[in-house]
Amino acid sequence: MAPVKVAVSRQTWAMPVDKSFNLYEMSPTLFRSALPDRDNLELLQKLNTHTVISFIKNDDKAWLGNAPIRLVSLPMHADRVSDDDVLHALRLIRKAETQGPVLIHCKHGNNRTGLMSAMYRIVIQGWSKEEALDEMQHGGFGDIEDMTDATNYVRSADTDGIRTALAQGNDCTTQVSTCYIGSWFTHAIHGSDTPEEIPGK
Repeated sequence: MAPVKVAVSRQTWAMPVDKSFNLYEMSPTLFRSALPDRDNLELLQKLNTHTVISFIKNDDKAWLGNAPIRLVSLPMHADRVSDDDVLHALRLIRKAETQGPVLIHCKHGNNRTGLMSAMYRIVIQGWSKEEALDEMQHGGFGDIEDMTDATNYVRSADTDGIRTALAQGNDCTTQVSTCYIGSWFTHAIHGSDTPEEIPGK
């Protein structure tokens, strides 16, 4: 079921919190940024950050230390992301948001983070692709030329398929995807799928 269409103005774009690491507030429960460092930890704790979802391979534990913040590592590449990858990430974000504010980030906070932020806007918040791309390209993420892969993906993404799969609790957007085949195989071998859990520290 499609979300209620919203009229988006630039006043509803993410608000800057700390531009030194591209930290913006997308909603009361979702922030986006570049890779933080130890100097940013105090601010993130003041924002009551409960979960950090990282789209890069870097070990966030280096800056998180022993902070009581849940870490989810979800490395991806904007030039070869699939609808099923986005579905999985959005499901993790939505689940984490029920526990407290979430930070999503990549290295610079533009290409991978821009892609996921735009898809969150479209699939979860009901923005159009044009509205989400406008924010991604002009809303503080960084240079448009650095977001070519993200832009190309968002323009071609099956947003209706992702939205439907998310609403129905499906692991995959279509029954012909490798994700669906892998899920079917797991179910056939083990009898049931294990509910997805957000890993803790």
